[in-house]
Amino acid sequence: MIYPNWSTFVKTIPRPLGAKRKYFASKQEPARKDVEQAFGVLQSRFAIVRGPVRYWDEKTPVNIMKACIIMHNMIIVDGGAMNLRSDHEREVNSFISVSHGEIPELQDFLQTHNQIRDRATSSQLQEDLIEHLWEQYGYE
Repeated sequence: MIYPNWSTFVKTIPRPLGAKRKYFASKQEPARKDVEQAFGVLQSRFAIVRGPVRYWDEKTPVNIMKACIIMHNMIIVDGGAMNLRSDHEREVNSFISVSHGEIPELQDFLQTHNQIRDRATSSQLQEDLIEHLWEQYGYE
């Protein structure tokens, strides 16, 4: 099991039983693979994507990912040409520490962290997603 039972991960069902669960697995697995591959490409190209984001507000990681995707697409359109400085390898392999001003209070952070790690919430979200997919598309 690669992914923990956190509400931020949508895990597949290893041996799905029933039409709803089989449908969910058939749609979730290829989507997960695509996301993992895309994220891997961005991580290899942009060091900021590899760093932790727990202390950032919700909008910052979204904006960073959008910017990296746009820059990646611009590089692809340009034929992969980049003007790399001689110290590029050192920069890519070094840890980047980013501060965006105010860090949330410790209690707020712990509460959010515990909500993300709540197994019951994770299970309920997965069940809700299975039902939603089945209601929307399961009769195709």
